[in-house]
Amino acid sequence: MSAAPGQTQIGFIGLGIMGAPMAKNLLKVGYQLNVYNRSDRPRVDEVVAAGGVRVGSPKEAATGADVIISIVTDTPDMEDVLVGEEGAIHGAKEGAVVIDMSTVSPKVTREVAAALQERGVAMLDAPVSGGDVGAINGTLSIMVGGDEAVFNQCLPVFEAMGTNINLIGSNGAGQTTKLCNQIAVSVNNMAMAEALMLAATSDLDVQKVIDAISGGAAGSWQLSNLGPRIAAGDFDPGFMVYLQQKDLRLVLQAANDVKLALPAVSIAHQFFNIVERAGCAEEGTQALIKAYEAQASKQARAG
Repeated sequence: MSAAPGQTQIGFIGLGIMGAPMAKNLLKVGYQLNVYNRSDRPRVDEVVAAGGVRVGSPKEAATGADVIISIVTDTPDMEDVLVGEEGAIHGAKEGAVVIDMSTVSPKVTREVAAALQERGVAMLDAPVSGGDVGAINGTLSIMVGGDEAVFNQCLPVFEAMGTNINLIGSNGAGQTTKLCNQIAVSVNNMAMAEALMLAATSDLDVQKVIDAISGGAAGSWQLSNLGPRIAAGDFDPGFMVYLQQKDLRLVLQAANDVKLALPAVSIAHQFFNIVERAGCAEEGTQALIKAYEAQASKQARAG
């Protein structure tokens, strides 16, 4: 916002793996935050200890706020916290801006933006990429859809949470761009898993293969960041499998809306189904390797 951070009130809704560190980064630069999370968890206490004020509903978080930020799990959750019975729409003042940073349906995003606009509240859809590390370090990539003047007004808020901030187009454009991001992420993840599986079944040292190929044309964020975790048998989540699956369902729905075939995404989605069936839905997306290990009866990882 054009006002100094200390004069800008933010209502922050959603304090999960991503939301909690994002809220703390806003507090660090001086924004005042009323915070709400749908469930009680230690991360809420961490944000309160950093200076956030806990409130009891999205409506309360929005009351008096200049900016209302939401980052929740799925499309129905976004609808509930923004335009539901106790949603932010019922507390937001005229002239406020809602920034939804969840990854949700572009179509529903446009519907929610229209509902907010009827109350004199602008909306930006601004999903993020960069995982928990980017959220903690304030280096997220932020893909924004909405009015350019509103975007420019909110740029200092975005800059407290990210470093690669792009206005793509009107409402829904940010969400569609995030789905494009998830296509590239998931298919690169699948390519990495196949490469490491061939290395393992050929009795090569998987970490040595990663070191050998990651600096050349085969290099990717997935290979450099998730590959070593696979080699070490580390499946702690930066981004959980079940959330990746939710995003891939959104991709396939959006592709269906425009009658587009995305076969590689469909295959990635099916392989993640195998991982979920194995009980690994809350592991990191590097657990995709487990689908390949199951069919090869060979591990590409330690342990």
